[in-house]
Amino acid sequence: MAHVGEPGSTRTARYLLALYIAEHRSSPPIRPGRIAEMLDRSPAATTEMLQRLAADGLVAREPYEGATLTDAGRDRAEALHETYVVLSWFFRDVLDLDAYEREAMEMAGLVSPTVAERLAHVLFEGLDVDAESRPADLDVSPTRAE
Repeated sequence: MAHVGEPGSTRTARYLLALYIAEHRSSPPIRPGRIAEMLDRSPAATTEMLQRLAADGLVAREPYEGATLTDAGRDRAEALHETYVVLSWFFRDVLDLDAYEREAMEMAGLVSPTVAERLAHVLFEGLDVDAESRPADLDVSPTRAE
């Protein structure tokens, strides 16, 4: 299983984040075609990656139905999502990028939680925003992001 900074970690992170976001929008299982659409990948490549994630214990697959994050997959996706939110905010409000969500999804698996936490501290130090309210206040949440 790839971890932050290892080859394949960004690909794994993108799929876990996409599944996490999709699960917040609709009831699991999530069809591979939906994940493929979110990541601009082929359905075949998406199915193959979901099989790998299932072999790693991060996803439970139901043939012809879709995939659901396991507890381990959800834990990993939640941690990635926190980094994704910080990066999305930075790319949107500081760098003024149009494709801030896609850029954040691409990078979430490369940035360690320590770096994301320090970036969040720098970005939010002048604001009266606590950690619990950041995603909603910043308009980047699992139900909005893609």
